[in-house]
Amino acid sequence: MKKLKFAVIAAALSMTFAANAQSKYGATPEDSTACISSVALYQSFYKAQDYDGAYEPWRQILEHCPKYSKAVYQKGETIMKHMINHAENETQRNAYIDEMMHMYDLRVENFGETGKVMCMKANMLSTLRPNDVKTIYEIYEAAIKTDPKSVDENYVTLFFKATVDYVKSGLGDPTLVIDNYDIASELLENIIDQVADDTVKVAKISGYINNVEAVFSPYASCDQLIEIYQKKFDADPKNVDLLKKITNIMIKKHCTENSLFFSATENLYELEPSPTTAMQMGQMCFGKKQYGKAIEYCQDAVKSLTEKKDLYRAYLVLGLSYNGQNSYSAARNALLKAAEIDRTKGEPYLAIAQVYASSTRSIDDGMGGRSAYWAAVDECRHAKSVEPTDEIARMADKLIGIYSGYFPKKNDAFMLDLIDGHSYVVPGWIGKSTIIRTR
Repeated sequence: MKKLKFAVIAAALSMTFAANAQSKYGATPEDSTACISSVALYQSFYKAQDYDGAYEPWRQILEHCPKYSKAVYQKGETIMKHMINHAENETQRNAYIDEMMHMYDLRVENFGETGKVMCMKANMLSTLRPNDVKTIYEIYEAAIKTDPKSVDENYVTLFFKATVDYVKSGLGDPTLVIDNYDIASELLENIIDQVADDTVKVAKISGYINNVEAVFSPYASCDQLIEIYQKKFDADPKNVDLLKKITNIMIKKHCTENSLFFSATENLYELEPSPTTAMQMGQMCFGKKQYGKAIEYCQDAVKSLTEKKDLYRAYLVLGLSYNGQNSYSAARNALLKAAEIDRTKGEPYLAIAQVYASSTRSIDDGMGGRSAYWAAVDECRHAKSVEPTDEIARMADKLIGIYSGYFPKKNDAFMLDLIDGHSYVVPGWIGKSTIIRTR
């Protein structure tokens, strides 16, 4: 009697939902009836944590009404993990894994979020079949390239790790690591730009950036980059896409003082002159210590650049080039402009520290300009607070160690009535308030 009553209710409901037959409740009245009865059973079993019982009605929902609810797919992960973990043999386990992978495809088909869901699929496969390196990478690659905006930042790091595993397995060329490093780091930089005012999120994403940098480290030396790209450049020196890859990665990894970077930059500027390539020419000239030309190129570039990261880089190089000409105030102004453009970067403050340290001869403080080193160390510490990454910390700590060695001796400071811990304004063009420190 109960079964008959349930069938009557299901039939009545299928008529009620007929208007929605093409969407949530399936494509036909029969689908609607099967959907409603399956949903009731699945929810009852799932609530009781009887995943064996929930499995079959859950499958029926995917077959008859795959648009019913996103929650069906989310809870489907729990059901399928249970079935996989309790499979009777390897053949059955693999069949369940394949079914779970199909579940992710159905979710994309019916609810979108391609990048996010396909990354979930790849991550799950890496847990269930870690040796299937090829498929794991291909799913991540498709997700990142098809729908990068929906990809969560934690999956960006997993995508890059999958890239390295793919290459290490002999399935890809080492250049793929560099290409995908560029993609991964740019995605994370874009995300960090969007949350720049949220220090907690910035710190979290900075951690992901550190993870990517750590994985990339074995491939990141300038010598290795030159070894990888020199042959490609020699074989096709007019390939614009290749030239962009070479110049971008070498700028990012601070490998701008070698002939490959110079040649690639000049060819790119010749083939595709633009504000961006003008900025790269400025970077090249800076590397050659041609500071006047670097300033000209960068000044030209900042007039028309629209991309935040390129504008930031142009002002950074402009500031360093002014410093090369001992134009300290102009250097600081340009570097502060870079810091204003990207408030998540510590690099401009490290550069300002170097400007201060370069200008000691211009500071009349009775100590040979040594007070400039106090201001320089302050900037290094500020850089670490702005961008708490391992790379910035290493660079800052190295500079702090160097500059601290130039602090005035305690006796020399005492003769000038200067006492450790007291406030002090660095004279001359620096004009910064700081704290007295001796060695």
